[in-house]
Amino acid sequence: MIGRLPRRLRHGEEATLVEHLDELRTRIFVSLGALLIGLAVGFVIHHQLIHWLNRPLPEGRVGRPLTFGVAEPFLTSFKISLFAGFLFALPVILWQLWGFLAPAVDERSQRRVLYFVFLATALLCAGIVFGYFVALPAAVHYLTNFDKSLYDIRIRAKDYYSFATMVMLSMALVFELPIFILALVRLGILTSSRLRKERRMGYFIVAAIAVALPGVDPFTTIIEAIPLLILFEASIWLSVLMERRVPGGEPASLTDP
Repeated sequence: MIGRLPRRLRHGEEATLVEHLDELRTRIFVSLGALLIGLAVGFVIHHQLIHWLNRPLPEGRVGRPLTFGVAEPFLTSFKISLFAGFLFALPVILWQLWGFLAPAVDERSQRRVLYFVFLATALLCAGIVFGYFVALPAAVHYLTNFDKSLYDIRIRAKDYYSFATMVMLSMALVFELPIFILALVRLGILTSSRLRKERRMGYFIVAAIAVALPGVDPFTTIIEAIPLLILFEASIWLSVLMERRVPGGEPASLTDP
């Protein structure tokens, strides 16, 4: 039993190895507890989650996803519940991770990290929303209509739900591109001027990333590439603003070529 939540150490506060290990163990238990609670909540509402995932399927042409085998219905529902439970528990898990690592960062930098965390969370949610409402329906429509005169289309449950979650997770990953670029700029590996001068190379890399992302058809790849290009361009201007605000950074102008 966990008697109390772990206390976050202050920056520069000393602690023994045993105290660090005890704190780490407690934070792992808290994270696992949050995951179990999230799993329980996900299992309670898994009917609604499955109906929600089934909405992008073409009505009339494709029926409910099929299962094969005695255990497949339970295992499929359990995997969906586990995925939802992880998303529910993710804020607690990230907070526990940050609570353990924060003492190594000075207070001024902690505030900057928190801004990055909030931005990353917002982008993550935006990516999942974009994946569900834009990328997934477009991909399902394209794939289920491909050579439809040649096939009697039946969809297996575990394959479809794996594909749906893969599309949403890949879009969530795509939307984290500004965080990755801003981190490189903050570390001095990249600069806004270099990003602007090498836009074409950046577009090529972004296109290569879109091709490498999970996807089985060119249409899904295009859908994934569009927000990547927009986010890459937005990252350039965000890096300009960050360099202007951070002391010691390279002076930058929004009007530089």
